[in-house]
Order: sequence, then C-alpha cells, then structure tokens
Amino acid sequence: MTRTPGQRPDETVLDALRTAFPPEWREPALGGEGVARWEAVNGVVLPEPYRTFVAEISNGCSLGPAEDGGLQPLGWLPDGWPDLGERRPGEPFPLEAAWLWEDDEDVDPDDPRIDAVFLHGSVVLGSDDGQSFWLLVTTGPRRGEVWMVSDVAALPVPGPEAWGFAEWVRQWPSDEEWQV
Repeated sequence: MTRTPGQRPDETVLDALRTAFPPEWREPALGGEGVARWEAVNGVVLPEPYRTFVAEISNGCSLGPAEDGGLQPLGWLPDGWPDLGERRPGEPFPLEAAWLWEDDEDVDPDDPRIDAVFLHGSVVLGSDDGQSFWLLVTTGPRRGEVWMVSDVAALPVPGPEAWGFAEWVRQWPSDEEWQV
C-alpha cells in the first residue's frame, strides 16, 4: 500500500488537465488539506497527477472522460454503481491483469474477488454507460492506472499497458474509439 505522495506533476501536465475541463463546468478543488483529510480517512495517498488535480484544479466536473455524468468528485459514486458494501481505497487492489470472470467456468457469481474488484484499491472516476465504470487504481503494482470494471470483467485501459489519469483524460476528446 502506498502512503507517500508522489512528486508534483510537471506544469505542462497540469495545464493539459486544466484545458480538458472547462472552468465553468468544474467543481471546486478540495485544496491540499481537504485531500490529505480524505487520504487519512481512507488509508491511502492518491496517485499523481490525480491528487494534484483534485487538490488544485477540480474535484469533479459534469463534463469529462466519463461519458455518463462526467468526472465524479472524489469519493462519490455514479448512478448505477452496485451496492456491494463499503469502498476501501486503501485496501490492496486485487488484480494485476485483466480478468473476464463471465467466461471463467471456475468462478462462482458470488466469488468475493468480484466484489473486491469493485470495492478495494481504487477511486471511481465515473461511468461509461451506467453499467461500466472507470476506476483509478490507488494501491498495488497497478497503482496510478485507469481500469474499466463491469458486471462481467475488469480490464486495464486501453490494454495491458494501461493509461494513467492524464493520458486517459488526453485520449477522451480524441476521435479515436476507446479500445476496451
């Protein structure tokens, strides 16, 4: 579990994030103390550049990469999020590779690992279609990566060499199809 803040992102990265989210659509940033309080309660330090984004630029935005409702404020859950229990962003994220449990004959639909994918080691960035959700992994070897989770699978985005938060945001307005 990582509890140490990363190095502050380069200003060009922060400028790109500011540009991607129009000021009139942004929620107020939490400030450094607000982010530190959230991290203390949840037992994790957020990965950069998301940490600085939430502290200094915006704590969510009604426009953004998450098509269905925009970028969620830190700790919020989008409509359609399954009610599986308490989220624990500081617990270990349970996966190191994509997992399509729907096609895995050895997996029971009540397998506790499925709930752990939804509940442990991440923050929810938003929803793609009300049934698929963008996560930013906060712990473990995949820390800092964006993943897509649904009722049938969890996958790093866009593939094994997953994007971090800034790259995910940068790819959103492009005309290219998401490759998940």
